[in-house]
Amino acid sequence: MTAQEFQQQSHKIPTDPGIYKYYDTQDNLLYVGKAKSLRKRVSSYFSKTFTSYKTHELVQRIARIEFTIVDSEQDAFLLENSLIKQFQPRYNINLKDDKTYPYIVLKKEPFPRVFLTRRKINDGSEYLGPFTSVARVRELIDFIRSNIPLRTCKLNLTETNIRKHKFKVCLEYHLGNCKGPCEGFQSEEDYQDGLNQVKNVLKGNLNPVIQHFKQEMRAAAEQLAFEKAAILHKKIEHLEQYQAKSIIVSNRMMTADVFSILRDNDLAYVNYLMMENGSIVQTHTVQLETHLDETDEEVLAFGIAQLRSTFNSPAAEIILPFPINYEEPGVVLTIPKGGDKKKLLELSEKNVNYFREELFKKKILQLEGKDDMERKKVLYQLQDDLQLPEVPVHIECFDNSNFHGSYPVSAMVCFRDGVPSKKDYRHYNVKTVQGINDFATMKEVVGRRYKRLMDEGASLPQLVIIDGGKGQLGYALEAIEELGLQGRMTLVGLAKNEEELFFAGDQQSLKLPYNSESLKLIRRIRDEVHRFGITFHRKKRSQGTFKNELEQIKGIGKNTADQLLKEFRSVKRIREAGEEAIARLIGSSKAKIIAAHFKAADNNGKADSNDGVNGENNAPAAPQEGHADSSTGPNESTV
Repeated sequence: MTAQEFQQQSHKIPTDPGIYKYYDTQDNLLYVGKAKSLRKRVSSYFSKTFTSYKTHELVQRIARIEFTIVDSEQDAFLLENSLIKQFQPRYNINLKDDKTYPYIVLKKEPFPRVFLTRRKINDGSEYLGPFTSVARVRELIDFIRSNIPLRTCKLNLTETNIRKHKFKVCLEYHLGNCKGPCEGFQSEEDYQDGLNQVKNVLKGNLNPVIQHFKQEMRAAAEQLAFEKAAILHKKIEHLEQYQAKSIIVSNRMMTADVFSILRDNDLAYVNYLMMENGSIVQTHTVQLETHLDETDEEVLAFGIAQLRSTFNSPAAEIILPFPINYEEPGVVLTIPKGGDKKKLLELSEKNVNYFREELFKKKILQLEGKDDMERKKVLYQLQDDLQLPEVPVHIECFDNSNFHGSYPVSAMVCFRDGVPSKKDYRHYNVKTVQGINDFATMKEVVGRRYKRLMDEGASLPQLVIIDGGKGQLGYALEAIEELGLQGRMTLVGLAKNEEELFFAGDQQSLKLPYNSESLKLIRRIRDEVHRFGITFHRKKRSQGTFKNELEQIKGIGKNTADQLLKEFRSVKRIREAGEEAIARLIGSSKAKIIAAHFKAADNNGKADSNDGVNGENNAPAAPQEGHADSSTGPNESTV
């Protein structure tokens, strides 16, 4: 639409507040904006010269304009944000945040259950949240269940079913985690008190919950129920410790939202701290992409509207670094000069800067976001640093994993043009090697990989990284020589502790500069093969080790094994729990069987260890280097 065409119909535009929508010739929505006076705002697009090329492009594409009149500028602001969120027009600010956030749901049913969900259904249930972290939600639910007795079963606890005695109390009742509403041992009023305490905990308001338990403890003591009073006392201590661990900003401060912004050309980062009852209960940072000449004030106002809507914020105060045009009924904007609110704002600014730095570091380690020239520049640098005969546009990396010699597996990742080629990733179940022998394992999988490529007539990589140092590099080279591929690709060993590179026959290792682009790419490839290999290894162990170990104990059936794993989560925790804790769950006789099994396994492990020290050592003389997986147990290693 030209300026002349607009002038012919400008008189039709209302002067009221409202929102305007620009469409192109294909009737695609290009832009949604708000205005105190629609005619004045829209006319400005066709009557002034824009310095921004993007704004000029927008005006050139406008073929049709629609208007919606509202009662006030505030209503226009809210409607604008709603439409942007719904349609995401091309030229509006884009909130680059596509996460599905978790909720804690209080299910609409007799004696409502409390659990985590990502699906918000219009079923009459009460949804608390959303929350920014699933781990945080799980921690909250575990904390709630350990302190507030609520049912976890899926029984239909209608008044009729309870009156007809259709159900019996389960183990949770005997453990004190449930008050037995299924048999009528708990009234709906008492259960509702527990739900009210749950809501207080989720809002960070623990004082009413603590006071409730103190009253119950005093009542129990007066009735000489000292055992019950002791349990309540422990719960009070647990709540007080949890309260102390929370981020308390000020005992006087109630509820507020804190926002800060960091601008980086067309990108902006907005941090959000949600304060409730003096505690920070949520923190989240989003990335916004601007398309026109939006100011920091406009971007921040947009981010605030979107985040407060997403997280259902009830705060009547918003703390900001500078004034903005933001109108919401009953909401006060505060620009602090000092005190607790200023410290909160500084904390938010620290978080938004950290978020930006982390994104920058990830971009450095990954080349996916770079253009073709940038990726090639890194590959040319790697060729120069390693003195390779060709540019390493095709790189492959191998890593081994095993669990005390059981379930040995290997992984290979492939990078093409500096980015992962996931369709070429491969897992290998080791076939010919028995026990712990990472050197022979590496020879087997390298031989299998490149024999397959030769048979298929596929291209070979220019660079192969063996994650394991000199020993495994030597055996990998043997496989290459047996295939007659020597000289057709370069193999290097990567020592895991010092990030040194070894070439075949070299006495000295090569250490690349710590911040060099070449080493960053090698780290990225190494981390990817670790991730890919460990994921496969854990899956295999969980399928073939943990559960079978319990079921293979004579006298322990599948149901008992399931019951133990459901309670303790892993065999390692069952072993650490001890016979007494196991007996409380499955009885003393079966607990003795399991304890005897673990004791025998420990003794066998010691004997195997001694045999390994005093017996004949068939492993190669070269030192074996490995890396530990910090998330595994003390008896697990990845090499």
